[in-house]
Amino acid sequence: MNAEDTRLLRIAYDEAKAGFDEGGCPIGSVLARGGEVVAQGRNQRVQKGDPIAHGEMDALRKAGRQKTYRDTTLYTSLSPCMMCTGTIIQFGIPRVVIGENKNFGGNEEFLRSNGVEVIVADDADCIALMQRFITEKPDLWAEDIAE
Repeated sequence: MNAEDTRLLRIAYDEAKAGFDEGGCPIGSVLARGGEVVAQGRNQRVQKGDPIAHGEMDALRKAGRQKTYRDTTLYTSLSPCMMCTGTIIQFGIPRVVIGENKNFGGNEEFLRSNGVEVIVADDADCIALMQRFITEKPDLWAEDIAE
């Protein structure tokens, strides 16, 4: 992780916090190219009643069509689920920076096995926010991870 990664991950965290404050799942994401934000988003399953409006998917939707993703990095406050992992692989996003994977171990090894560079930041704020959400809204968390 470098200073740029830290800055962009913080934007993903801020998106996650905004989602939490709206009553949703606190997962935020940023798509960046060359250190510049292309788009940012947050999990909006609750807010929009959309079961696939995960944080990564929201950021990618907001980014719109891109000629290529091969020069981008995706930042996410929580390790991506299989749906988001598949999208990362399909779009050819070469690098993912994950805020935390303590509360939800996603698919880091699957990403790596498909050529994606994965960095797990173990960010204390991301960990604490997700733990608070899981403790305060266990039913919503179970719904979000399809349990």
